[in-house]
Amino acid sequence: MTSRFSTLQNRDARPRPAESTPVAHHAVVIPTSRKALPTKAEAAPAKNANKVLDARVRIHRMLLEEINLVALERLPKEEMRRQVHDFVSEKTRQERMAINTAELDALVDDIVDEMVGLGPLEPLLKDPEINDILINGHQNCFVEKKGKLQQVHIPFKDEAHLLRIVNKIVAAVGRRVDESQPMVDARMLDGSRFNAAIRPVAVDGPLVSIRKFSKNKLGLHRLVEFGAITQNMAEVLAAAVHARKTTIISGGTGTGKTTMLNALSAFIPEDERLITIEDAAELQLQQPHVARMETRPANIEGHGELKQRDLVKNALRMRPDRVILGECRGEEAFDMLQAMNTGHEGSMATIHANTPRDCISRLEQMLGMTGMPMTVQSIRSQIASAIDIIVQLTRLSDGKRKVTSVAEVTGMEGDVIQMQEIFRFVRTGMEADGKILGYYEATGIRPRFLEDLRAMGIDFPGRYFEPGRPQE
Repeated sequence: MTSRFSTLQNRDARPRPAESTPVAHHAVVIPTSRKALPTKAEAAPAKNANKVLDARVRIHRMLLEEINLVALERLPKEEMRRQVHDFVSEKTRQERMAINTAELDALVDDIVDEMVGLGPLEPLLKDPEINDILINGHQNCFVEKKGKLQQVHIPFKDEAHLLRIVNKIVAAVGRRVDESQPMVDARMLDGSRFNAAIRPVAVDGPLVSIRKFSKNKLGLHRLVEFGAITQNMAEVLAAAVHARKTTIISGGTGTGKTTMLNALSAFIPEDERLITIEDAAELQLQQPHVARMETRPANIEGHGELKQRDLVKNALRMRPDRVILGECRGEEAFDMLQAMNTGHEGSMATIHANTPRDCISRLEQMLGMTGMPMTVQSIRSQIASAIDIIVQLTRLSDGKRKVTSVAEVTGMEGDVIQMQEIFRFVRTGMEADGKILGYYEATGIRPRFLEDLRAMGIDFPGRYFEPGRPQE
């Protein structure tokens, strides 16, 4: 077996400089208990936070009235911060605000973020440990850290303040959100996935979801280190992708489908032309020949919408070697399978499903959405001939994301699509702290695509597929 797959040394394995961004400590206060009444010691920081918030609102209003903001925003950020610091210091002295140096610096940071950034969201967007930001109205906010949701305090003054931040985000990417179009799905300037719904759709105030864009791309070697997949399984999947085996990544919301798709795509040869199609561009392919396309919603008159199916059709006229679909969830499944069956082997896509068998069922349903006069057997035959491997991802109750099954589609037997599981994750119990216990094992079935790998000079030891043997 070549060292390329045995060591998983690919483009993503290059060392990257560590990134660390200071986070303003005052912006996030995690309550110890929502039910217990605060003690005096706990009430003091809350009172102090309210004092700083009120001061920030008043001083920001003074800035709008007394300073030429257009000229100020043209300055370099450090010079802008120095001038804002001088202005804030003067105003706090004039109004005799009792705030210390740390509170003054925090106040200046808040005002600068409000002017050139996204206000109270800035510290959360800079925190590398936060994966998702979920806002249910301006007073009810959550973040996801290490797979677990935590309630946090984000100092929005009121609903109008949150709406201003939402409009600032969507305006920067050429989208709009208002009462006539109360929902928006977009990609922020840093690549993060942004979704918002406002009144009248959102009953209790704006609903905002931000899936942060990871600056440190996770390769297969990192997923092995995290225990999301074993070394043996990673080597087999990497070799299969290299050998143009069509792969579907299946899993629920937040299970890491896009991360796995990025990791596996690193093993596509660099001399192939790739076309990616997504609703919001999240893939980070490292090959030199990548053409990226993104869907577009309808304009205010209801015209100009570009769906994934339109882009898939167009992509087939652009001479791709592989088509990579960020998420397949509708009628575009028909054109995707047609591509996989007509010379675009090795294409990849993600699908929302809980098991490999559910993934096949969802594909059948999506093909039925096209309205084509196809029999059930014809639909299943298309799926069986197009797809080689299904990688199932699951987010466990302890927040860990794992590959729980790797299955191979082997063909048709009568009217039934035949699949065989190659690797699986076996749960054995749960520790007192909620951590899921388990191990990976091979089922004992040697995948059929090994013959194609062997023809390319890639071979694997028999122990990789021995049943009952915990995977390395």
